[in-house]
Formats: sequence, structure tokens, C-alpha cells
Amino acid sequence: MNQKLNLAKPEGNLYLEAKCETDTRAGLQGETITPEPLYLTRRKFIAGVGIVAAGTIVAACTRSTSTNQSSITPGFCNDAKALGAIDELGNKLTSCNDITTYNNFYEFSYGKGGIGNLSHDFKTDPWSVTVSGLVKWPGTYTVDELTQKYKPEERIYRMRCVEAWSMVIPWIGFPLARLLEDVQPSSEAKYVKFASFYDPKQMPGDKSLPFPYFEGLRIDESMHDLTILATGMYGKNLPPQDGAPIRLVVPWKYGFKSAKSIINIDVTSEKPSTFWSSLSSDEYGFYANVNPDVPHPRWSQASERRIGELARKPTLLFNGYQQVASLYEGMDLTKNF
Repeated sequence: MNQKLNLAKPEGNLYLEAKCETDTRAGLQGETITPEPLYLTRRKFIAGVGIVAAGTIVAACTRSTSTNQSSITPGFCNDAKALGAIDELGNKLTSCNDITTYNNFYEFSYGKGGIGNLSHDFKTDPWSVTVSGLVKWPGTYTVDELTQKYKPEERIYRMRCVEAWSMVIPWIGFPLARLLEDVQPSSEAKYVKFASFYDPKQMPGDKSLPFPYFEGLRIDESMHDLTILATGMYGKNLPPQDGAPIRLVVPWKYGFKSAKSIINIDVTSEKPSTFWSSLSSDEYGFYANVNPDVPHPRWSQASERRIGELARKPTLLFNGYQQVASLYEGMDLTKNF
């Protein structure tokens, strides 16, 4: 660990089976969206070998998922606890069982229901995170060092997936700003890049995708108090399928912006490329702010399906976190989607 980081500084506050969703502008009446890699593969097939092959991909996406909670994360939800029962808007928490058995983590699988089983033996200890780039004090820190220094707290956040489903999750974590303030970004710093861990031996997902996963934020977005590095949820350490042992959580953006299993945080002057926008820039912009008035090219974002509930809910601008609106004052949020 870099000894020049002041660890004595006072504390602050702290997918292989898949089901397809009907793609409608009226509000997504089905169950789950076609996994993005399957859709991208489908587009290539249409261009290269015709509609018959494309139909095969779609047919493969109709199988039902099945999960066994006891085999996915033995005992995790038996005594899982959250200090809060609702978020600040009065939304009840999504059940621990749903949060740990309905996951997007393409490094393991396209299907949401099988990630827990596939990641059960994923090695998360020991684990280190490197902070690099335009900072005064770069260094490498274990997760234990980070959680000892930056005492984690519970943050109940809504999570809105770009696929038009959502959850309310009691994360345990600390603001990314605390770490960035200690490493002291230079005056040239404008963006922060995040790199996820990838080991094809441990992660049996589609090897054709350009893993490891990578994402990015503006420096002011990274420094906002709502942006956290999460190390737990429901009062326990994160399970592998939810991004263990440390992940980014940016609650006013679509979930794909919150990189899982982070190993590198790089401060830069250049706007970084991001995983999904590099694959399909017309569908996934750099900002990815939740915005009901900006539809995805293949579905509406005006409403969402809260996992564990029947009725759809209207989607709120910035996922309801209006305290971030000043970050985008004067910007065209349709152009900068």
C-alpha cells in the first residue's frame, strides 16, 4: 500500500438461460429484455447470414429460468438485515432473495437466474484496488484497508436497469469522493475510469465480448456524495453475483454504469471509452442518466417493472435523485444521453 496516503485522516459519513421481453414503445409488456449480447449477435447475423439464423437466436432466448436460492448463496438471506425498511420516497426494499437471484453479470452468463450458481466459487479474497492516473498519491489498497479507513454506512438506493426493471437495494458502502479526496486529483483531472476484474477460467460467459468490463464518469459525478463504492448489502458482504467484493453504485444512472468487481480506478483528463457505448454508441451513451423522456431505440423508458411487484411504475428523471440536476445544468439531456 502507498504509505503516503493519510490513513489517519478523520472519518466522514459514510444470465445462461434467458427470457425475452416484448419490445414495445408502449411500455414493455413482457418479462425480461433480450440480453444485449444476444441482440448484438442477432444484428450481425441479420447482416451476414440472414433472418433464419437470427430467429434461432431469438428462440434460444425463450427458455425459462430456474433458481435455487439455497444453492446460489447458502444462508445469505436467512438473517440478512437492513437498518432501513424504505427509501426516502417510501419505496419498500426489494427482497434479499430477489436481489441475489436476479442479476445481470455477462462475464458469467446472459441469463439472470443462474449467475449465483456460476459465481459461487468466484475468488474475492484477497482483493486489491489500484488508484492511478492524475493523482498526487497513487497506490494499491486492499478492500479491508478501504473499509477500515472509510467506515461503510447503509445507503438505500433505487436501482434502475436500462432494461426497464428496477429494485430498491440497501447497499453498504462509502462515498467514492472520500478516496478521491485523499489521493488528490490534479487540476487536469476531468474523468474517472473504472476497470472490472476478468478471469475467463472463473467467468464462463461469452468469450467474444470485449471483457474486462470498463466504465467511466466525469470527475464531478464521481465526487458527488451519492456515488459510492459498495462492499455489502442487507448488512452483509456482497455476494459474487452482485459485484463482490467492491463495486460502483451511481443511483441516478442506469445500472450498467455501476461497474462490478472493480480492480482499477484511473483518473484522467480524457473522456474514457465505456463498455456498452463502444459496442453500440447509438443505444448506450456515455452519461446514461435515467430519463423517462429519452427512449432506448428498442423500448420506452417511461415506466419500469419493480422486481417483486406487479404494477409498473412511472420512471423518474435521474431515478428521482433531483439533487444531481445541477451537474447537468445547461446540457441537452437528449443529445447527451
